[in-house]
Parts: sequence; C-alpha cells; structure tokens
Amino acid sequence: MCEPFIHNHQYNAIKKQLATLQRACSTVTDPKIVEAVRLSALTWIHEAFSEADDSQRKLLSALANLNQAEEFVQYLQSLEPYRASNLQVTEKQIAKLYPKIKKLKAPDLGAVDLRRTTYLGWTDVAANRMFLVYTLDGEPVGIEGRYTPANKGVCFICNRVEAVALFTTIAKSRPAHASPDYYKAIGQYMCIDSAACNRNITDVAPLEKFLREALKKD
Repeated sequence: MCEPFIHNHQYNAIKKQLATLQRACSTVTDPKIVEAVRLSALTWIHEAFSEADDSQRKLLSALANLNQAEEFVQYLQSLEPYRASNLQVTEKQIAKLYPKIKKLKAPDLGAVDLRRTTYLGWTDVAANRMFLVYTLDGEPVGIEGRYTPANKGVCFICNRVEAVALFTTIAKSRPAHASPDYYKAIGQYMCIDSAACNRNITDVAPLEKFLREALKKD
C-alpha cells in the first residue's frame, strides 16, 4: 500500500472527471465517444500526477475499467485511504501568522479534517474580518482583510457559483520611494463558507496567485 498522496483539490478534480465519464457511460450510445471521454480522463490523471510512482499510477488508472454506477462509487472509496493533507499547521502556528491580533478566533483544528481541506478560511463577524491560511511553498501563510457579503456569484478560488463575499486585503508590496501612508488593496469574490469552497476547489493556481500578490512572494 502506497503512502497518501492525493490532495483535496486533486481528489475533487478526480470526482469531476469521474462524473463526466459516468454520465457518458450511462447516456451515450456511441462507444467511440465514451472511449474518447475515458481517454481524456486518463490523460488528465497522468498530467495531474506526473510525478506519481508506479503503484500510484496503477491505482489511479483503474478508472480505465469503470462502466457501471457502483464501480464509480467503489473507485472513489478506494481512493479514500490515499487522501493527504497539504495543510500542515498547528494552532500555535496560526496564532503566529497574525501577531497583531490579540484575540484571534481561529477554528478548532480538532474539528477539521485536514485531508479534506485545501485552505482554512473563517470570519470574525464582530470585527468584519475574514481570515485565510494556506501552505505556500512548504510553509504556512496567512492573510486577513475585510469582507462584504454579496449575492451568489462565482468564487475566484473554486470557480463555482456560491454565496460569496468581496474579500479585500492590503498587499505587503510597496513601490520604492512610496509615501509612508501608501497602501494597495486587492480583492476578490470568494466563498463565505470555506467548507463548501474546499469541497469544490479543483485547482490551487488562482489561490496561490492571489496569495503571492498579497504577500509579495515571487
């Protein structure tokens, strides 16, 4: 048995690929079209897990033989033991990410399944602040800012229509010779419910791009 290696966003992406393949298997009568969809899913697997070893590739490539609804369910269940967390963080580390906030209302990590969590997100309603913690380049990073609830919209992180808020934070970068009161605010619409966002996210690139801009990381 290989070690856990499938991160939350990758698992979600696999589910999305499986849903497309299962729909083709159950509704499309032309076998050539079904096989084209299957090949597309397999190609995505190989590209998404380009560094996988032989045992990992064998596990993932089993979708090549899926046809019936129960087989898709069993396949997803077989991947559960291989789900891994890319968010390695402790409550003390979270507190250190926000040294200026004395009464930080961070989530209880004991109640969070980190294998199903790409990032930690929470709000402090009283302070009108939203917080986000993520592992970037192997280390935990955190940003916080104001949030303004909006109607349903497309979240920039998970690219799904959900209840969103405009999250605005102050970027740490500043031009040379800038005045002392200079600041640059950047914002994006994102899910208010981070649990829903973590169930939907399939690509971490938009999140990482935003964090790099906010934290001035190359």
